[in-house]
Amino acid sequence: MFYPFWFDPTFIILIPGLILSLIAQASVQGTFSKYSKVISSTGETGAEFARRMLSSLGLYDVRVEAVSGFLTDHYDPRNKVLRLSAATYSSRSVAALGVVAHEVGHAMQHQENYLPLVLRNFSVPFAAIGSNLSWIIFIIGFLFYSQPLIQLGILLFSFAVLFTLITLPVEFNASSRAIKTLPLMGMPTSEVAHVKKVLGAAAMTYVASAAMAILQLLRMVMIAGMFGDRD
Repeated sequence: MFYPFWFDPTFIILIPGLILSLIAQASVQGTFSKYSKVISSTGETGAEFARRMLSSLGLYDVRVEAVSGFLTDHYDPRNKVLRLSAATYSSRSVAALGVVAHEVGHAMQHQENYLPLVLRNFSVPFAAIGSNLSWIIFIIGFLFYSQPLIQLGILLFSFAVLFTLITLPVEFNASSRAIKTLPLMGMPTSEVAHVKKVLGAAAMTYVASAAMAILQLLRMVMIAGMFGDRD
């Protein structure tokens, strides 16, 4: 079948992933914004809560630092640093403390050598290579009519897809640890319920990312198949 040069019929397969990603992003921003207006009864800022939570868990060697950006909070296992964004570092909101607890959950995983986290950390360089080079090699394969290069591009992108799948249990587990630990830190049940909504919305962004990666991989396979049919 003939298609105009500007139309790629395989792009249609990405539409569900794009819609899910938009919904997930809107949900996490809306939910975080809603509960960032609810001040926690603990009276602590995100940074203060993080330090108390880490100390209560015996993670005395983990530092807490501020980082620029919006919701760029993350735990750095190489340097044992919990980095909190401006939206959480100085905030006393339930949403901020929930995000902090989630990142502390990653520190707990690191301390225990939680297997999915170990696998994710190990796969980071492979995922980076896959994300950066896969499409370049894939397109070069088409330009030079090289099936081996096309297949190599697909293989490299598979590493990126695998990374998104490994990320899911890591993120879900960190949130589960946060929910279980928050009552022990003195957070009342009503506030923990708010945190569940915030972390649940955040989890959907990882699900959307994985779905989008899988659909993109399927699209590459379909394009390769169409290329093979021309031979």
